[in-house]
Amino acid sequence: MSYNIAVVSGDGIGPEVCSSAIKVLDLISKKLNVKFIYKHYAIGGNSYDKFGTPLTDETLNGCLEADAVLLGAVGGYKWETLPHHLKPEAALLKLRESLGLFANIRPAKVYKSMLNSSSLKKEVLEGTDFIVLRELTGGIYFGKPRGMDKSKGWNTMIYNDYEVERIARKAFEMASKRKQVVTSVDKANVLEVSQFWREIVTKVHQDYPAVKLNHMYVDNAAMQIVKNPKQFDIILTSNLFGDILSDIAGMITGSLGMLPSASIGSKHALYEPVHGSAPDIAGKGLANPIAAISSIAMMLDLSFGMTKAAEIIEHAIEKTLNTGIRTVDIAGSNEQAASTDQITELILKNVEEIFNEQAIGIFLL
Repeated sequence: MSYNIAVVSGDGIGPEVCSSAIKVLDLISKKLNVKFIYKHYAIGGNSYDKFGTPLTDETLNGCLEADAVLLGAVGGYKWETLPHHLKPEAALLKLRESLGLFANIRPAKVYKSMLNSSSLKKEVLEGTDFIVLRELTGGIYFGKPRGMDKSKGWNTMIYNDYEVERIARKAFEMASKRKQVVTSVDKANVLEVSQFWREIVTKVHQDYPAVKLNHMYVDNAAMQIVKNPKQFDIILTSNLFGDILSDIAGMITGSLGMLPSASIGSKHALYEPVHGSAPDIAGKGLANPIAAISSIAMMLDLSFGMTKAAEIIEHAIEKTLNTGIRTVDIAGSNEQAASTDQITELILKNVEEIFNEQAIGIFLL
């Protein structure tokens, strides 16, 4: 069995963390006798420098033809002054839209060994395990009209009924396999588009009576994630609100360098770490590879049906963190930070050991 993976490592630390993730995939390949075929493409600032555009037709077509896409990171100070349509981030928006990736899944789980790495109290964080489910192809990032002139700028937040319905169904389906609670986040007290969102979500909820539905305004949701994160199971929200809330969720877990994500459509899927390109540490071997490695665990589970292999990778990450060895973003002030390669090798070692302990081999498939 073989799978084609389009690798768009992008800018900054993107190539470094993608390299770590591929090493883990290669080990899984050996253990399970599965072949992963990688095809590498340029994206973002890297692509702009080479081709004058952040997303070429070759890259887009390569991603469309792949079984899954692994993305590193895009952006950096170097390209901030470019026109919006040429900025690295424009490539990501176009890629999501072209692949029809309407659901962004961002887990926010606090490892026990990381309880002291957050700015929040241990008793507030312990037991936190929720998912931010962000609608990804609608809302204010894609709404028209939009523009700016010398005296004003304008954007339009718009949602169609089918866009809200499909992401809502995804939320209820996910919650039914977890703690059976969906919190739909909006701003229905002041925005008509949020009133519409709430009505559609409530209607879809009728098909999932076993799942509890809560509605929450986005400002309160931001406060509650920090105040009492354990209350959440699935947070369902729009593109803009999800962008903000998922970063808040990331920081309460200790570091954005810890968080994976999956962007899912009806035919395609893209996996990427939540962190940015971090140009200040690029090339220095300081990047945290855990989010990228955890992202490929999501790939194995959601795209390839290799759930047990995904669980082994997550177990290996937790086992690695339990050693106390940390990259600079999560190391204590008095701790010696480990390099990207050192953390990667330790995770690989732990994956190998867990496979050997469980002696499961081919049964994973």
